[in-house]
Amino acid sequence: MSVAAAVRGIETPPRPDVGSPGGRRFYDASAGTWMVKVFPGEFYVTDKADETLVTVLGSCVAACIRDPRLGIGGMNHFMLPQGRTGGWGRDPESTRFGNFAMEKLINELMKMGCSRESLEIKVFGGGNVTESNIAVGTDNAQFALRYLEAERLRCVAQDLGGRFPRRIHYSPATGRVVRRLLGRDASGAVARDEIEHAKRLQTRAPAGEIDLFDN
Repeated sequence: MSVAAAVRGIETPPRPDVGSPGGRRFYDASAGTWMVKVFPGEFYVTDKADETLVTVLGSCVAACIRDPRLGIGGMNHFMLPQGRTGGWGRDPESTRFGNFAMEKLINELMKMGCSRESLEIKVFGGGNVTESNIAVGTDNAQFALRYLEAERLRCVAQDLGGRFPRRIHYSPATGRVVRRLLGRDASGAVARDEIEHAKRLQTRAPAGEIDLFDN
């Protein structure tokens, strides 16, 4: 299989180089790479060395997972820790929940030949970006770490919590992650976007700081 991709838990065929549905894949000439946007409730898997996965996280968490031997990897973006009913095989919306998002992403990687024992995992997000008594970001971050520990999966890097949203660029071929804090002024917009994505899923069935997470 040359490439496997999934959006909202539904597999899609290989994309032509001219782009992808909804304009979520575009070429960045300055970086010399195809940028693929991963929105809340989605995941994406690729074996293409010239693809960089991009997402923006407020209270949500993204897991960046790859097999370093093969250069195959992917990213998910979940909104809540755990769904209590159904499963990703029956519910196309279930990948908004951490337990289903993690299971689906790992299973897709294994279908492409990745070894569970070799998986390299980095997790990001879980910020409490709004003034609320409900710390959804903390719940998401704690779930991600508990899940990895319970499944005995190797977490090599994490950047979780805090009060700022993050923009993540992940290159599965190399494992390189660029994390940019967006700053307080972006928090409201990111939180609103997450809420809007959640509604669509339900109806459908310090700024400038950069950290590098290389191998």
